[in-house]
Amino acid sequence: MPHKITVGQLVRQLQAFDPELPTYFAINPDWPYAHRIGRIVEVTGSNGAVYIAEDGQEDVLPPAVRTELDWSGV
Repeated sequence: MPHKITVGQLVRQLQAFDPELPTYFAINPDWPYAHRIGRIVEVTGSNGAVYIAEDGQEDVLPPAVRTELDWSGV
C-alpha cells in the first residue's frame, strides 16, 4: 500500500467488507492497540486532505490481527 492513499482508494478497500462490521485503527506495533475512529474532517486549499481522528483506545489487538499486519515479531 502506498504511503499516502486517497479517499477513493480507502473507499474501494473498505467496500470489500461487511458494512455492519465495527472499524478500528491499529496503531503502533510497539503498543499494539485498537483505537476507535472519531470525526472525519476535510481541510481545503492547496494542501487539502481528509483527516480521520482517533476517538480513544479500545483494547489490545488480537494475535491474529498482529500476525496479519506482520507485527507479531515486535
